[in-house]
Amino acid sequence: MKLFVILSRVPYPLEKGDKLRAFNQIKQLSKKHQIVLFALNDSKLDERAMDELKKYCVSITIIRFSKFTIFLNLIRTLFSTKPFQVGYFYFSKAQQKVDELIKKHQPDHIYCQLIRTSEYVKNYSNIPKTLDYMDVFSKGIERRKSTDSFYMKPFLAFEYRRLLKYESYVFDFFNHKTIISEQDKNHIPHANKNEITVVPNGVDFEYFKPIALEKKFELLFNGNMNYPPNVESVEFLVNKIMPLVWEKLPETKLLISGASPNKKVLALQSSRVVVSGWVDDIRNNFAQSKILVAPMQISIGLQNKLLEAMAMQIPCVTSTLANNAIGALHNNQIMVADTPSQYADYIIELLTDAQKAKQIALNGYRFANANFNWSTTTTILDKLIIKKR
Repeated sequence: MKLFVILSRVPYPLEKGDKLRAFNQIKQLSKKHQIVLFALNDSKLDERAMDELKKYCVSITIIRFSKFTIFLNLIRTLFSTKPFQVGYFYFSKAQQKVDELIKKHQPDHIYCQLIRTSEYVKNYSNIPKTLDYMDVFSKGIERRKSTDSFYMKPFLAFEYRRLLKYESYVFDFFNHKTIISEQDKNHIPHANKNEITVVPNGVDFEYFKPIALEKKFELLFNGNMNYPPNVESVEFLVNKIMPLVWEKLPETKLLISGASPNKKVLALQSSRVVVSGWVDDIRNNFAQSKILVAPMQISIGLQNKLLEAMAMQIPCVTSTLANNAIGALHNNQIMVADTPSQYADYIIELLTDAQKAKQIALNGYRFANANFNWSTTTTILDKLIIKKR
C-alpha cells in the first residue's frame, strides 16, 4: 500500500531522537509499502540525506522554511490557541504542498510523527490516519517549569496549558495513535488514552555491536547537547555526582558526546571532562568508554543512548524516570539511581568490580536484543497501518 509520511524534520543525519525513530521506521516499512515522504526543514540539508532516503522512499518532498517564516509563525501562534510546538511548524506554503501530494499520490494511509505535523492532515477524514505522539510534550514542559530560569517560567506555563488542550483535542482526528512507552501513554490527557498503542524504539544490532577499542574514558554521556533535558542531566552529573566519584577515584574521566553542545555544556570542560561535540561514528565513543551514565531528570520518551550502549555491551547507570520507559531489571540488566550518592556508589562499584560490570553489560545486551529490535517494534506499527478503520 502507499503510505504518506509527514515529518517535522528531515530524518537524516540521526543526531536526534525523532529522526532516529522516523528513519528506522521508514526503513522497515519500505519493505512492504511505498513511502511518500514529506518533511519540513529549518536548517541546512545534509548532503547525504537525499541519497540515504531514496533507498526507502518512492517520493521525497522537503520544504525549507526560513527564520523569517519561523518568526511570523510564532507571532501568529501567540494570537491563536495552538501551542508553539505546533505553530512553529505550520505555514500555508507547506499546507499547499501537502494537499498537492495527497491529491497526486492518493495514499492509502497517512502517518504523522509528533503533534507538530498533525494540523496538515487532521481534516482528511476520508483517508485512514495514524498519529505518533512519540513523546508527551506537555509532560516535558511541566517538568521544565520547576527547573528552568525564572524568566522562562511564565512562557513554559503558557505553553503547558496549550499543549494539554491540544494533545487531547487532536486525539479524535486520527484513527490510530502510537507512543514510545507505557509511561508516556499514561500522561496523554485524553479519556480514551488506553486506545493508544505503544510502539517502542529499537536498535540496529548490525550497526551497534561490541567494538574492541582502548578504554580512554571511564564514563560517557551521549545525546543532543543543546536539548534542555540533556543539558540539565550533564550539569547534574558533573556538578553533583562526579565530585563524589572523584573523592574515591580521582583519575576518572568523563566524555560528553553529541551534537551542538551549548555554552552551559562547554563550560563543564576540564582536565577530567571532555566535550567532543558531534562525531561521525558514535560507536567509537561508546567503545572507548567503560560505562554510560544517563542521569535523566526531566526527560520524557525512551532514551536511545541506553539502548545503543546496551547493544554495544556497555553497562548503564540511569534514573528511575529513564528506566521506566525501558523496563530493565535493576542490578541485573542496568543500574538505577536517583540521588547523587546512589549514582556515585553504582559508578564506583562498576569501575572497581570488572566481573559485575561485565555481567550487567551482557544482561543488558540480551534484554535490549529481546525487546528493542527495529524490525519487531515496527511490526506493531505496520499492523495498525494495514488495519481497516
